[in-house]
Amino acid sequence: MALIVQKYGGTSVGSPERIKNVVRRVAKYKALGHQLVVVVSAMSGETNRLIGLAKEMQAQPDPRELDMVVSTGEQVTVGLVSMGLIQEGLKAKSYTGAQVKIITDSAFTKARILSIDEQNIRTDLANGYVVVVAGFQGIDKEGNITTLGRGGSDTTGVAIAAALHADECQIYTDVDGVYTTDPRVVPEARRLKTITFEEMLEMASLGSKVLQIRAVEFAGKYKVKLRVLSSFEEEGDGTLITFEEDDKMEQAIISGIAFNRDEAKITVRGVPDKPGIAYQILGPISEANVDVDMIIQNVGVDDSTDFSFTVHRNEFDKAMDILKNQVQHHIGARNVVGDNKTAKVSVVGVGMRSHVGIASKMFRTLAEEGINIQMISTSEIKISVVIDEKYLELAVRVLHKAFDLDLEPV
Repeated sequence: MALIVQKYGGTSVGSPERIKNVVRRVAKYKALGHQLVVVVSAMSGETNRLIGLAKEMQAQPDPRELDMVVSTGEQVTVGLVSMGLIQEGLKAKSYTGAQVKIITDSAFTKARILSIDEQNIRTDLANGYVVVVAGFQGIDKEGNITTLGRGGSDTTGVAIAAALHADECQIYTDVDGVYTTDPRVVPEARRLKTITFEEMLEMASLGSKVLQIRAVEFAGKYKVKLRVLSSFEEEGDGTLITFEEDDKMEQAIISGIAFNRDEAKITVRGVPDKPGIAYQILGPISEANVDVDMIIQNVGVDDSTDFSFTVHRNEFDKAMDILKNQVQHHIGARNVVGDNKTAKVSVVGVGMRSHVGIASKMFRTLAEEGINIQMISTSEIKISVVIDEKYLELAVRVLHKAFDLDLEPV
């Protein structure tokens, strides 16, 4: 018998019929003798509908009141799932985040979990109940309802699994696991049986949408065993996200190709080559809550240099405005230029630690296709490049083939 936390996303509970499918799956696990906590999102489209209602009342909804509104989506789902389980003859009980006492900070619409009082859940499990918990939400120390931001249900599932020391946290989604890259771009992409937390963290941060990065960080911190599965397929082992590299694991040097279309590149030209200049450029950007990703400063020539960095495409105009109106004249830069039609492509794999030549192979593969690399960033298990967006899908396809990701590992 195992204690399993299962999380179902919005598409998995998007209609009464789909909720009944979830109920049947939960009942099957319960029949095997497992203890089960089920964490659910709002039905697909419901959160957007509720946000739309809020915006009809207030163009910029008050964050506290917005959380009050959008948290109701999950409350509906937990009740429906519990009803379905009771109809199947199982003992079931639903809880909102507040009823569980998932305590968060007071950052409305993007709160972070501080603690979970799991005693009620443990008591119910001991008494044979399936416990159904609303994802995405909690309560602050003043008793205000809070929400955890987009993808917060993944984080709720992982956090409850950590609090209960669950044997496994299963994330059910509309894909059957983690793939070597997006199958919509590369049809030959292969589902991975296993992937390390380090690799999954890089994949999530680089644009892979299978798991939210906060959930992966939480799982890694608290050593929660994660498995990604499809809620639409009855069979399959999905992808297990493990803590350590294992001799029995797939022996691939590279585990996957991640990419992000939402990159924009900005270059401040003719910057005085002196200490503190990077802060003078990026300080105002940071104060405007614009996240900076990759950064390159060229070698100085004639006491000046060029300083380039990337931001999310949605924040490109804001960043350009700050640089042109606040920074350029202040630091004596020659001009500011930008390109919001760039993309980032990354190769990820713990095998890089013990294999040389990964970077040269990546660069040669792109060069052979005439794809110019604009920026490069590396870590111990990742190499990322910024390229022109029009070459993105070609780059992903050729790199996937170059690193034999379409082949099963030996």
